[in-house]
Amino acid sequence: MISLRKKKKGGFKILGVFIALIIVAAVGIFASRFFLEYLYPLEYAEYVEKYSREYKLDNYMVYAVIKAESGFDSQAVSPRGAKGLMQIMDSTGEWAAEKAGIDGFDKSMLLEPETNIKIGCWYLANLLKQFDNDTVLALAAYNAGSGNVTKWLKDPEKSHDGKSLSNIPFPETENYVARIQKYYKMYKKLYDGNK
Repeated sequence: MISLRKKKKGGFKILGVFIALIIVAAVGIFASRFFLEYLYPLEYAEYVEKYSREYKLDNYMVYAVIKAESGFDSQAVSPRGAKGLMQIMDSTGEWAAEKAGIDGFDKSMLLEPETNIKIGCWYLANLLKQFDNDTVLALAAYNAGSGNVTKWLKDPEKSHDGKSLSNIPFPETENYVARIQKYYKMYKKLYDGNK
């Protein structure tokens, strides 16, 4: 009889440990997801969704660009003078605002989230169109300029076929493209099932 009670007590201990492990795992999964959502936010969703639809862009790509460019800081200004969430240069902003139909554009408007996202989405869509929907080329052009990418495509050391890049000669641009691709995959993994 004593040994049977010990077995029951031992069984309850094992069951208790098992339940505790399940609770710890569930809390860990929840905390992990919460932490990842903190690192990969969906800030400015109203504007990202609106202009992603308008310019036929993948909204997760836009979030990835914003994360890489400004870390979601709408007041960010780079040492080179790029402004806002999607880090638009004044000259690009003036040109894109005219093409995107933004009346009365002033460079200070690049610090307004909606204007910046609209211009950034228009510009990214324009680059995708220019480079036959090749995301790598469009992202490289967003970072290094479309003139550089066009030049690289004509160089046999950088492009074997004139349509894609076998290597990106600017380390900053190569890292930028890789970083956005990583961010994009994480955004899709985290949020794609939640639509």
